[in-house]
Amino acid sequence: MLGVAKSDSMNSIRLNTKQIIATCPACGLLCDDIALKNINHQLKVIKPNCAKAVAFFEQGLAQNTPLIAGKPATLQAAILKAAEILRQSTKLVFTGISTDVQGFRALYSLSQRTRAKLSHMNAASMARNLKVLQSSGWQTTTLTEVKNRADVIVCFGSDLLNHNARFFERFVDVDGMFVTSKNRQVIVLSEASNQDTIKSDALQAAWVLPCSAADLPSITIALRALVAGKRLKATEIAGVKVNDLQTLADKLKAAKYAVLAWVAKDLDFNHAELTIQNITETVAILNKTTRAAGLPLGGSDGDTSANNAHTWLSGLALNDDALNDEFSEHDAMLWVNSFSPEKKPPQTDKPLIIIGNSNIKHQAEVFIPIATPGLDCSGTLFRVDSSVVLPLKKVRENNLPTLAEVLGQLEEQLK
Repeated sequence: MLGVAKSDSMNSIRLNTKQIIATCPACGLLCDDIALKNINHQLKVIKPNCAKAVAFFEQGLAQNTPLIAGKPATLQAAILKAAEILRQSTKLVFTGISTDVQGFRALYSLSQRTRAKLSHMNAASMARNLKVLQSSGWQTTTLTEVKNRADVIVCFGSDLLNHNARFFERFVDVDGMFVTSKNRQVIVLSEASNQDTIKSDALQAAWVLPCSAADLPSITIALRALVAGKRLKATEIAGVKVNDLQTLADKLKAAKYAVLAWVAKDLDFNHAELTIQNITETVAILNKTTRAAGLPLGGSDGDTSANNAHTWLSGLALNDDALNDEFSEHDAMLWVNSFSPEKKPPQTDKPLIIIGNSNIKHQAEVFIPIATPGLDCSGTLFRVDSSVVLPLKKVRENNLPTLAEVLGQLEEQLK
């Protein structure tokens, strides 16, 4: 039976009055120590001071009523209209896919019934890592192992902490089982160290080798060669002294447990997967004589969860290579976006259905606001290192349906 949106009751958000410890899905770290409290009927982050956590948990509830062509409608009418669009389509694209494991499972089921193409909003950056994993494999580690064992940490790219703001605080600036925070060495190859925006003892003490993201292809291949024992005739590589790279190579070879970290989304240049492969092959060379591992960071909008869930459901990774062609050929688009209302669907002149966060502002044939996992409903997400699945709590009350509920009802209409 189809539900009906009750806009009057959804205008009032009922919050728990006591302090809550919640898990934050705003980035791939899934920090599970966020203290929340109801202050004057507003959800507030008490600690820690993380801008991403504040933006996520303190967001309001905007559009709580489904819309058809911009006009308020019942949930039943919106689902019937969406079903009509899907039924008439022969070249569907389901994109966005910003959701948790339960939401993705429901979306995958609907895609199988409608033969829709699937593509995550982070398709391009996901493909960079995936191409390396598929072509040559890699040796990676977990965040817990970084905390417990890493004595040398190399970060490639300047925006690592813009994606995972508490990485140093939670996994580097703390003592592990086999290494203390004071005994870690941190090297950053980037345009800036973010020292003015990120408070981290390790980052303040880091050895920064200034370089742009566009220079990383040259620098990573040179570092790979030096770690392999090759001699370079050049004295500088993209403005970085070869002597400094040799010193870095020596530090890596002397480390008990070296970690090389990167964020694929920041490597936005042609053939960026080759730069990632330089990093992972450097790890492979180091592992002949010592211990080393790669650490792909980032992880946002449920991309890690979507890829993992798609792999176990289909036997294949979430492959988005044909996405651009599908955009030019599609005859209808479904945009799913539970977490990031500021991110918009691709431009299309075909019928567009949006199912997502109540704060999304975009014209669509059908818009159905849904509960956000970790805020309006419970759920689960994979952490960026894929080593653990963490539960998301429901921390406020409203009558928004979950994505799985909406898609389940939508699929019923297509049987």
